[in-house]
Amino acid sequence: MKQLFLTVGILLCFTMNTNAQGILDRLSRSAKNAAENAVQQQVNKKVEKEVDKAFEGEEPASENDDQEQTNADGWVCPACGHEGNTGKFCTECGAKQPVASDGIWTCPACGHEGNKGKFCTECGAKQPVGDNGSAAASPEKTIEITYAKCDFVAGDEIIFEDNLANEQLGEFPSQWDLLRGSAEVASLNGVKCINLESGANATIAPLMTDMTNYLPDVFTIEFDYWINNFTETNQSPSQFYQLYLLNSEERTVLSLEFGEGHVSWDYLSGSDDERNGSIDHKEVIDSWSHMAISFNKRAFKAYINGNRVVNIPNMAAPASMKIKNTSWDDHRTLITNIRIAKGAVPLYNRMMTDGKFITYGITFDVGKATIKPESMGEINRIVKLMTDNPDLKFSVEGHTDNTGNAASNQTLSEARSKAIVDKLVEMGIAADRLTSAGKGQNSPIADNNTDEGRAKNRRVEFVKK
Repeated sequence: MKQLFLTVGILLCFTMNTNAQGILDRLSRSAKNAAENAVQQQVNKKVEKEVDKAFEGEEPASENDDQEQTNADGWVCPACGHEGNTGKFCTECGAKQPVASDGIWTCPACGHEGNKGKFCTECGAKQPVGDNGSAAASPEKTIEITYAKCDFVAGDEIIFEDNLANEQLGEFPSQWDLLRGSAEVASLNGVKCINLESGANATIAPLMTDMTNYLPDVFTIEFDYWINNFTETNQSPSQFYQLYLLNSEERTVLSLEFGEGHVSWDYLSGSDDERNGSIDHKEVIDSWSHMAISFNKRAFKAYINGNRVVNIPNMAAPASMKIKNTSWDDHRTLITNIRIAKGAVPLYNRMMTDGKFITYGITFDVGKATIKPESMGEINRIVKLMTDNPDLKFSVEGHTDNTGNAASNQTLSEARSKAIVDKLVEMGIAADRLTSAGKGQNSPIADNNTDEGRAKNRRVEFVKK
């Protein structure tokens, strides 16, 4: 009996030790997993931080080039963004303070790698630095640099324009025809726009004298569209827009769908073949993006925020257009600042004929003298004209329509013309070749009682001196 008890005791001890060892093993594994998870979380934070930086136009960090300038308030952790660190490790996530770089940096504006000086050798953007008073390239500057390399040039003769300035909220936009679903004038952050209702494939077309045949053989179309933030369910932007171009028989010659970081298109070639294509691109989230398309007899191009996304060399000629909301959810699907214009005539030819040229391709923020980034294509064209013809001198004259107060329109036109001169001088044109003059609403060239007339009166003239 004693031997039996002894045997049972030994077995119990063995079992307990085995269980204890199992528990210890599980605890060890749990601790290891927790540590790995903590490390992974730090890595994820760093990746998310770098993605945010990339969208904001800042220089991404790397293992050997993560320099953040140290100042009186401590250093900012490049891994998690925690500020005010004073020791060698981040008090939030434990990441080590980055060391000085070797001077080689990647341009946040155009992505060019291997720069060593203070300016990018590809696009000329200034090197971003830390907290010593200089900032990395802003998103606005990054977009402007993109447009500086863009070959889109807006048409010179406006066929249709709608900035919705005189529309009533909640009403159907007066310059449009409703083809399907519903739409109404809305306001987002003070910007009036057209809300294309989701779920019903809302489709609208500009009201024209001949609804089926108004696009010339050379034209441009521009408008701003809104992209919402990521949704909780699918983690992607929430809209799809569709632009249709149709021939005079109302047959679709192009269907261009865009949104959610993707662009796809189906079109008829000049030989009537059906063709298609697609491309991914980076969306600007929770912001207005600018769509611009050009058609030149048979060549079609489309640009989003200055980046060319479609290039079709041979397409059937369109005669009209319509815009459709193909989103399936209830998020905002908004467009604004729609403009259709006849294609651009060479600046030199117009100047030699009239002693001046008028441009509608330089646009501004509403009520301000801030030049929009999409104006850079036209500004580049003017810089080239003046560079190729060094004897040319211009008076840059800003004009407004008669909306609002005459005195404020005069002040605004003066500020805008000066802003253009300043931009041209910044781009290398000698200051003594340019003067600025604001003309306000005093020299209309069209009827201010119509939307198209007011659009033509809001112009910039380069008058030869």
